[in-house]
Amino acid sequence: MKDENVECWTCRSNSGEQRISPGQTIYSGEYWFVEHAYPVKQMGWIVIVLKRHVEALHELTAEEFTELGNIQARLSKLLRETLECQKEYVSCYAEKEHFRHIHFHVFAKPHDLPNELFGGRSFALINIPEEEAVAPEEIKEFCDLLLKKW
Repeated sequence: MKDENVECWTCRSNSGEQRISPGQTIYSGEYWFVEHAYPVKQMGWIVIVLKRHVEALHELTAEEFTELGNIQARLSKLLRETLECQKEYVSCYAEKEHFRHIHFHVFAKPHDLPNELFGGRSFALINIPEEEAVAPEEIKEFCDLLLKKW
C-alpha cells in the first residue's frame, strides 16, 4: 500500500523536509502550525495547518477544533493590528493536488482590494509565479514580526 503522505506537500513542509513558506513558523501549537503562504501577491496571507495528516473536517477532534478557534481569534486580531486590514477572510477547501491535508487560509483583506478580487476570487493572489510574488525577505521579516507579537 502506498504511503499517501509522501505525496502530501503539506506533510513534507510540516516535517521540515521541504518548507513551503520562506518565513519561520509564526506559531506552533499542540495541533496546529501558523505559516505565511507563498508565493503570494499580498502580504498577510496566512495558513493554519494541522500537524497530523487529515483530509476532512469531520476527522478533527474536539481538542483540535478548540485550538483552531483560539488561533483564529488571536490571528484575526493580530492581522488587524499589524496590517490595519479591512477584514479577514477564512477558508478551508483542502482539495488541490498535493494539498488535501486540512489547512485554513486566513487572508488579511486590505481596504484597497479591487472588487474583482473579493471573496473566493482573492485566490488569484496565491500560487502565482515567484517573480510576481512578495519577496521572500519581506515575508521573513513579516513572520518575525508576527512571531514577536504573538
